[in-house]
Amino acid sequence: MIDEGAGAGGALHEQVIQLLDYAGGVTRLAAATLRRALRRPFPAREVVYQLEAIGIRSLAVVVLTAVFSSMVMTVQFAVQLARFGAKEYVGSVVAVSLVRELGPVLTALMVGGRVGAGIAAELGSMSVTEQIDAIRSMGADPVRKLVVPRVVAGVVALPLLTALANVLGVAGAMVIARVSSDVNMTYFFESTIHSVTIEDLSGGLLKTFFFGFSITLIACHQGINTRGGTEGVGRSTTRTVVITSIITLISDFILTNILLELGL
Repeated sequence: MIDEGAGAGGALHEQVIQLLDYAGGVTRLAAATLRRALRRPFPAREVVYQLEAIGIRSLAVVVLTAVFSSMVMTVQFAVQLARFGAKEYVGSVVAVSLVRELGPVLTALMVGGRVGAGIAAELGSMSVTEQIDAIRSMGADPVRKLVVPRVVAGVVALPLLTALANVLGVAGAMVIARVSSDVNMTYFFESTIHSVTIEDLSGGLLKTFFFGFSITLIACHQGINTRGGTEGVGRSTTRTVVITSIITLISDFILTNILLELGL
């Protein structure tokens, strides 16, 4: 029994050490990225290319997720609110829920799954084939060349994707409310306009800057530190999706409480 307890304690201690080491590595990469991003010349061409890869290529999955999620919410809320004679409030409830929480979080999860995995696989392949070492040997900075454009593009693209998801999500909810629950579209739109405030919009969008930063940073960290050939690339890709999803959900809870305390 003593040996089993000691073994469990040792395993837990090792896991804690690994977690702290991982957090330290991500923090160091974040600091290095911020320093390189402020230096001239700014890698504008690479950022534009990554904006296309991260933003434009994610449009389809983000739009479909936002539209169908809002449509499902509308159907469910309409049925439940009708039991209390409050079906006319479905527009307000759906719009505020989408703008404050579901829009930012679902967009971040979809982008984290698609873009995060892609970045980790791309940089992981470069790492196991020693291309990153070749960049260093040529006197170039891998962080500036590979990480900065992806992180900057993620910080810019995610708020834009979220704003589009909010607009199209509300539009989809408005249509399905009219079709399935006979809620007047004009009334739905007016109730949405009166219910969603600037604080709701800004609070939801502010989260996405952190989501974009954390998703791309973690993906880059996983990719650069990939070892073990093609199997290592697969492991890094899987870990990236899992870690970015967990970080998005945990940080959403923390940021929501902070923003509410600030009145946003």
